Amino acid sequence: MSIDLQFDSNHLWHPYTSMTNPLPCYGVVSANKALIQLDNGEQLIDGMSSWWACIFGYNVAELNLAAKNQIDKMAHVMFGGLTHQPAIDLAKKLVEITPKGLNKVFLCDSGSVSVEVALKMALQYWHAMDKPKSQFLTIRNGYHGDTFGAMSVTDPEGSMHELYHNFLAKQLFAPQPKITIDQQWDACDLDQITRMVIANKDNIAAIILEPIVQGAGGMHFYHPQYLKGIRDLCDKHQLLLIADEIATGFGRTGKLFACEFADISPDIICVGKAITGGYMSLAATLTTDKVATTISQGKAAVFMHGPTFMGNPLACAVACASIDKLISINWQEKVSRIEQQLKEYLAPCSDLSQVKNVRVLGAIAVVEMKEAIDVAIVQKQFVALGVWIRPFGKLIYIMPPYIIEKQQLKKLCDAIYRVASI
Repeated sequence: MSIDLQFDSNHLWHPYTSMTNPLPCYGVVSANKALIQLDNGEQLIDGMSSWWACIFGYNVAELNLAAKNQIDKMAHVMFGGLTHQPAIDLAKKLVEITPKGLNKVFLCDSGSVSVEVALKMALQYWHAMDKPKSQFLTIRNGYHGDTFGAMSVTDPEGSMHELYHNFLAKQLFAPQPKITIDQQWDACDLDQITRMVIANKDNIAAIILEPIVQGAGGMHFYHPQYLKGIRDLCDKHQLLLIADEIATGFGRTGKLFACEFADISPDIICVGKAITGGYMSLAATLTTDKVATTISQGKAAVFMHGPTFMGNPLACAVACASIDKLISINWQEKVSRIEQQLKEYLAPCSDLSQVKNVRVLGAIAVVEMKEAIDVAIVQKQFVALGVWIRPFGKLIYIMPPYIIEKQQLKKLCDAIYRVASI
């Protein structure tokens, strides 16, 4: 099967690329398990889980069946004034598996939108308390999405959103945590953000961060005690804590949710990406009874957000099947196996002069180079080696599907070593 790549190049705008000098695109005709089939007959081992979402790989029998069963009933119905069992079932599952106390579920379209919802919840919470606050505090090198509210809490310096800096709400940015997950904890790491909270607490609606793993902002793994300290800081100064678990949720780090590393529960949590096993766009923002009740008893009396495709039945049905599959497959054992293999297979990269750092957590592996990577060149090299890995900045990283076979993972890591050593 041939794909019209010329039309694609002339008319389709792909993520983070130019229309006049676009990054090369490779035509895909099908995908199964951990393999992506190109239109030229080549097969690539997927190291990205399609931006971390396809945790079971592709063409998953249980998810296919859930979609087929639901689509004959209804693909969509508005959520305003109507409800349906797939949404109810999904909410039950999310309340059960997320950190304790997150009992109210807002279903939305995408991870970025779930962050927008979380920010609006925090703002409306304080408005309902008759104590309006207008700023958020976060940490450097974070990433929360591409919509305007999400961009405002994404580090504006040197990030993909730097261009929009002057158009966004001005937020507060504390230094990135220095102590990594494998180092000895030092409470001094919390000093500066503590000072910022004390100085600005009257106008901080919430602290928002990615628990333990900062994703697209640099793949930094920080110490769980930092996260625990942030929870304590929020409690002491009566601030809300928003945990962005869009990338880290559903087992990716070795915990079902990364908040579990610090044994804390946020006031609001954002989940997405893997929620449907990568089948379609869906996300959710969960919050506590206290936040939901306060918003609902405020002057507005309602929460002011309602996406057209909120609670989409087809997506909810697939999400339910995805969560059921995750719980049933002994995901912890699979992710632990992947983690040990990644550490073993990527260890030789640490000896390369071009490599600054190699780090692994759960089913996440990062080889940080000393110099920036030419994505087009490196992408072509990986495809020639039979793997799909999409680097950014100085980082070559993989987040493979949990069902990946040992020899496939070895081939991914060998390819990283070969490309990093060039």
